[in-house]
Amino acid sequence: MKYNITAIEAKPGEEIKVSLTNIGTQPVEVMGHNWVLLKAGSDVAAFDAAALTAKVTGYFPESLSSEVIAHIELQGPRKTGEVTFKVPTTPGDYPFLCTFPAHYQVGMKGILTVK
Repeated sequence: MKYNITAIEAKPGEEIKVSLTNIGTQPVEVMGHNWVLLKAGSDVAAFDAAALTAKVTGYFPESLSSEVIAHIELQGPRKTGEVTFKVPTTPGDYPFLCTFPAHYQVGMKGILTVK
């Protein structure tokens, strides 16, 4: 349970597209995956903890949506989601993670580095 890409480099203000394909076969309720890009300096562990209580919204804690730059909703087996967005203009490290329960803890995370 890891993303095949855990490090992304981009230029400030660049437009990029991220695609997430769940290659698994288990139902989304058992093994869904999403992709959430947070602002630099966000408390990733706190965001993930809040996601545990957000099953109804696909483990996306809407109360913390101001911390989110871009995201791909929960994907079920053999489904693909995409998002196109402008990279922040401020250089730095921006964390991304899967908020399905326990996925962040086992390593389904990465960093978008803007430089």
